[in-house]
Amino acid sequence: MKSILISLTIIGFLLSGCATNEGPEYSGHDYNQIKTFDIGVVTSQRPVVITDDGDGKLFGMIIGAVLGSTLGGGDGTTLTSLGGGIAGYYAGNEIAKANADELTVKLDNGSNIVVVVKGKHIETGDRVKIIKDGNKVAQVDKIQ
Repeated sequence: MKSILISLTIIGFLLSGCATNEGPEYSGHDYNQIKTFDIGVVTSQRPVVITDDGDGKLFGMIIGAVLGSTLGGGDGTTLTSLGGGIAGYYAGNEIAKANADELTVKLDNGSNIVVVVKGKHIETGDRVKIIKDGNKVAQVDKIQ
């Protein structure tokens, strides 16, 4: 079991990369795409919670089942694996949730839109630049 944990740790370090830029992150196929943007003023905001898209549940269930299988013996291993998988599923779902803000923005062109952002400190009255990738929001930045 120790060798598996050491191997997973080493693989994690190898896959983590060396980039240290603190700016926005783009995936490999998104960085060379043409994007458009709108500018506007935040007219209201409210806190929201972004739920798990399924990845947290899946990884939690797998990790819980693997850890559960190390406990118990004989027929008990099956039960601890099942229990670990169920507990991991629930824990992964809760961990994957994120706090965010729903912003209502009055764009300079007069239209109103709603965007959800996380990890940004944007308040009512702030001017924002909303970078779009097609119909998806790629990024929202406060304009100083």
